[in-house]
Parts: sequence; C-alpha cells; structure tokens
Amino acid sequence: MKTKMKILIITLIISINISSCTSFLDLEPQSDLTTGNAYKSAADLEAALIGTYRTLYTDYFIWENFVMSDVRSDNAYAGGDDPEIYQYDNLAVSSMNSRILLTWRQLYNGIANANLVIEKAPQVSDIKLDTDNKRNKIIAEARFLRALFYFELVKTFGEIPIVKEFGKINPSEANVPKSSVADIYKFIIEDLDAALILPTEYGSLSLNKSKVTRGAVYALLAKVYAQKPDRDYNKVLEYCNEVGKLGYDLHGSYDQLFDGLNYNNPETILLVQYIAGTPEANWGPQLLLPPSLSGDDWRKYVTPSKDLLAAYDAAGDTQRKSASVLVENVEWADEFWKPCASSGSVPFPYKFRHANAWASGDNVYILRYDDILLLKAEALNELNRGSDALTPLNYVRDRVDLQAITTTDKEALKEIILNERRLELAFEGYRWDDLVRAGKAVSKMNSLQEFKLTCGGGSTQMNYRMSQEKTLMPIPQSELNRNPALNP
Repeated sequence: MKTKMKILIITLIISINISSCTSFLDLEPQSDLTTGNAYKSAADLEAALIGTYRTLYTDYFIWENFVMSDVRSDNAYAGGDDPEIYQYDNLAVSSMNSRILLTWRQLYNGIANANLVIEKAPQVSDIKLDTDNKRNKIIAEARFLRALFYFELVKTFGEIPIVKEFGKINPSEANVPKSSVADIYKFIIEDLDAALILPTEYGSLSLNKSKVTRGAVYALLAKVYAQKPDRDYNKVLEYCNEVGKLGYDLHGSYDQLFDGLNYNNPETILLVQYIAGTPEANWGPQLLLPPSLSGDDWRKYVTPSKDLLAAYDAAGDTQRKSASVLVENVEWADEFWKPCASSGSVPFPYKFRHANAWASGDNVYILRYDDILLLKAEALNELNRGSDALTPLNYVRDRVDLQAITTTDKEALKEIILNERRLELAFEGYRWDDLVRAGKAVSKMNSLQEFKLTCGGGSTQMNYRMSQEKTLMPIPQSELNRNPALNP
C-alpha cells in the first residue's frame, strides 16, 4: 500500500507542475517560459500568480505539515507502513529521508514561482495592471506566499538559504549559502509588511477565503512574531487585534468546521479549496480515514495517541474530541492500541471526513481565527496581563461548552493555553511549533509515557531521547551534497 500511495502522490504532484527532480539551487532556465519571457500581459502575470498559489495544493499543505507536527509530537503515532514516517514518530529523522527532501523542494519551488511574479511584474506593460493598483497587489500576494513558504521552511529546518531572484545562470551564484534564522525572519516580515496593501475582501465570499487578504497578512504577522526566537509579544498582540477588527468571529459549531458544508465561515481567514471528483481534488483524506469512510481496509496513517485522547478526557472536552477523532473496529494490528491482527478499536483523525476514492472535496485551513484568539491569549499572558488573557481563552472554550478558566497565575495559564491550543488544533499542523515556542518540546517528549505492545502481551516503553537539536529537521543530504555552501 505504501508503494501505491507514493506513486499516486508523485503522479498528482507532477500533474500540477509543482514538484521537480532538480534542486531549487539548479536555477538555470530550461525554457522561455521558465525565464519569464512569456509574461507580457496582465493575464500572463495572473497565471504566474496562480502557479504560486498552487504550492498550497502540494503534499506539504495537504498532509505533510501535520504528519511532521502531530506525529513528531505527543498527538499521534505514525500508523501506516512507511518507515520514513516511523522516523518522525521515533524522533530519529535521517537526512536521507525522502519526505523532508520533498518538503524542501516543494516549498522552494513555491518561492521560485513567487520570485518570478515579483521579478516580472514591474516589467509587464499592460494598462490593466495600472487599474486599481493591480500590479502592486499581484506583487503583494506573491510576497505573502513567499513569506508563508519561508516561514514553513525556517520553522522546519532553521538556517536556510534566502533566494530572492527567480533564476541565476552561473552555477556558482546558484549555490546560495544559509542565512541566519534572525535574517530569515527579518526577510519574512519585510515581505508581509509589503503585503499590507492588500484589500480586506474581494467581493466574493469564496475569494475572500481562498485569496490572500489583509486579514491573512495580519494573522501571519502575529504568528511570525510569536514564533521567531526573539519573539515580540507586543507585536503579536498588535496584529491579533488588527485581525479582530476585520469582522472575523468563531463559527457557532466546532464540529461544522470540518463537515464539508461550512468552510466559508466567519472564522476562516485563508483556505485551500478543493473540488471533489476532479484533478483539483484532495487525496489526503484517503490516507487517514477508516474503512467505513475510505472504502478500503489497509492500515491508515497518523493514529491519534493515547496521550491526546487522555487530554480530551481530562478536560471534559467531548465536543472537540468527537469532532477530531473517530474510533472504529478494524482487523489490522496496531502496536499502540491493539497489537493483534483481530477485530478491535483504533482511533482515526476525523477533521478530513470525505475520502471519495482519493478525490475528496475536503478543504485545508491555512489560517483560522481560533488560532489567532488563542495566540492573543498567549501574548496577553506573556505580557503579564493574565486577567485580559482570560477573555479570548474563554471565548474559545465557551464554543465547546467548557467551564471558564479563572486563574491568572502566569505559569499555570501558560500551560492551560498550550493545552487549549492542543485540543482546538489537533491534526492541523500546530502542535510541534507550539511546543517549541513554549520551550516544552524537550521536556514533554522525554516525559511522555508511551508503550509499544506485542500480541503476546508484552510492552516496551518508548524512549524518544529528545534534545534541543531535534526540534529541527535535518537539511536533506542530497541538498548538502549538491550545494557545499549549505554545510556548516
């Protein structure tokens, strides 16, 4: 099944011209199109921008980001049969792991596409581009997307090269050295600041959710200022407040966020939209959902952990638990839940709900207001405003009928907010970043009590040997071999 899955993924990626067999460092133009010579009109430039958006439809945003976050953390086990995902689960990721190479290449491909738009937009002569500041708005969208892709890269790998130009002819120039994490975040913020010229809406509800708006820029700025090592919680609070001024609000039902009928809700800030049964469908749900929803009976990936389910139960959080996890009887063995290949219960992630034979219409949230509300609570608490932090925190809890938090003790509230984010955002690619930002990744993983079971009744405790170095993924070995400037 693993081989079949990989073939399908590769086929889909190739079909939308995103993945490449070459490194982003091999930037020598291969056609008139790749040099940008074909971009002579507003329509050409808009097509190039669509090409940049299409990076949001690749493996990384479909599921790799939450495999990397939830499986590496205390939220999920690897499941499935892919040894490279087992490396994530065991916190023993090799630089030869092909999944991190795919992540590297997909995100840098998106950056290359963004660079093309940014580079060529000023050169295209078309009166349509000068109407309503359209040219600069196209550049702003590309700069937001480039910032998003760099944000994902710096969180994943740490020091990486900053590539600002679409192409370089000289191979020695193409071998770009790594930049410091501080410089990467500075570059991201410059891009996002430039994108603040974008409108708050586009006149269509669907476009308001699928195109970059000023609300998305404010939201990503808040997340960037929170995540960078020299975090600035005053800036986090500033940008969370700016998002709050734009009319976003929590949707009335947490469960409905994932039912397939309510994606264009007041909570959605940026969304990747799929069309079921078409080449624009989402294949990710087929990898996760149980036989009753997927129609097949092979072992699925990203199995919810006992620790996560215990966290839901400890909080009395029945609504988010039932919306996030589905338990079903299956026949295969699972080393954490039921080690014998006989009928028994296994939990499945349930935020994707419609497999549709590898062609789902389930959408992917990139930015949501609940994340921003909890980030605001975190910022207020870090700024010693614990009583103010209770307002956004309890607003999120009230939606799922949980009792209001009353403590204003800073350390206690920090742990409560971290746990609230876990319960609210499980299987959406947040947990690892949250643990790292809170300074809890090492202690949480090393204190985790997880046991692999054998059918004969034995068990072995997991030893993650977590260290600060493991908070980052290794740079892919093939990239290190290709570009000596990436080596220390």
